[in-house]
Amino acid sequence: MSLSQAQGKLGETLASQFLEKQGFSIVAKNFRWRRNEIDLIVKKERLLVFVEVKLRKNQAFGRPEDFMSPEQQERVLQAAEQYVLENDWPHDIRFDIIAITQQTGELLHLPDAFY
Repeated sequence: MSLSQAQGKLGETLASQFLEKQGFSIVAKNFRWRRNEIDLIVKKERLLVFVEVKLRKNQAFGRPEDFMSPEQQERVLQAAEQYVLENDWPHDIRFDIIAITQQTGELLHLPDAFY
């Protein structure tokens, strides 16, 4: 496993733990459709949330949440549409970002971050 993959796994683990403490249940991790991937899919009652996890060592080059490009948002949306179709999800959905800065230990949950 590369350093980048290990950091990604760490970020997803921290985000999963945080969301579970908030009452969400983990539905899927690293959901892939074609070349698109969603880090986490979580659920709380009748709300399905597609979560992008952004982890950075520090904020020297910007905040973690600022590293979500419009192209990446579009790829997440496409994968989410496929997930909703495959699972016949009839209720609300949302797109969140969990931004983690390792140096400070800061974890920021941004509900409805895009779309």
